[in-house]
Amino acid sequence: MSDTLERVATTIKARQGGDPKNSYVAQLEAAGLDAILKKIGEECAEVLIAAKGKKRQKVVYETADLWFHTLVMLAHMGLGPEDVLVELERREGISGLTEKSMRE
Repeated sequence: MSDTLERVATTIKARQGGDPKNSYVAQLEAAGLDAILKKIGEECAEVLIAAKGKKRQKVVYETADLWFHTLVMLAHMGLGPEDVLVELERREGISGLTEKSMRE
């Protein structure tokens, strides 16, 4: 499944410098980090509302939007899904409580 994330990330990266009239990613890039973060915040709220309403398919749809916009943010910052996956792999097998205490 991480192949899908990589393909989407590759597409996002390719569209970053494109024409904002022809590419949603280019529009977000042109608007800057604050606009990208605003979209992530909106998508987070939509995920929460869908989950609170116990609308399973809506949760999937909104989570896809959230992940997409998060991938846009990562690309904007010169990062990609592989950076997040490496961190998740590092945490694998470690208690969440233990891992959190290691960061403090």
